[in-house]
Amino acid sequence: MEFTKLIDKRRSANNFIDGVVMTEEDIRPILEDVKLAPSAFNLQNTEYIVVLDNELKEKVREAAYGQYKVHSASGVILVLGDKEAYKQTAHISQGMVDLGIITSCELDSLIDDNTKFYEERGEAFMKEDAIRNASLSAMLFMLAAKNRGWDTCPMIGFDQQQMRTLFNVPATHEIVLMMTIGKEKESSQRLRGYRKPVEEFATYY
Repeated sequence: MEFTKLIDKRRSANNFIDGVVMTEEDIRPILEDVKLAPSAFNLQNTEYIVVLDNELKEKVREAAYGQYKVHSASGVILVLGDKEAYKQTAHISQGMVDLGIITSCELDSLIDDNTKFYEERGEAFMKEDAIRNASLSAMLFMLAAKNRGWDTCPMIGFDQQQMRTLFNVPATHEIVLMMTIGKEKESSQRLRGYRKPVEEFATYY
């Protein structure tokens, strides 16, 4: 889909067509697209929990205060941000050494630099950065999904602790947001909400 049309067509779907099945084969191409999302130092902080099983989806609905769109959606996605992604620097960058792009010494320096950068700034910064990077990835997910014919809705209305318990989310990870995905019932789609003119949100110097 042409990009301008894509961003215009992407909406936060509040009402999904019930009974539309989504498979791993449907969602994998979206996740392949999402691999290209930007992240600080290419640490790729974001992880996805994909819920397609109906029984488990109903448990997610309970943790989301019973919201009906969790039931009617084809799937639910939890977007996680790893606060300690910098510890994966060696794993992520070893391939660059293998390809001769950087040397082993440069990799060692990169590991030291990333470790110092995050540990000097502390836990609050690590949390903020995990949220920042996961949010970038989630936005790309929504665009990629729409490009492949699926509708989404980002959500923050859920019980964090219930969700952590349900999916054994470790303390090192933030649950940044949840997304429902499926086919929107377009007949009940509401008009798009008011959007500020550029002059109200952009400042030039």
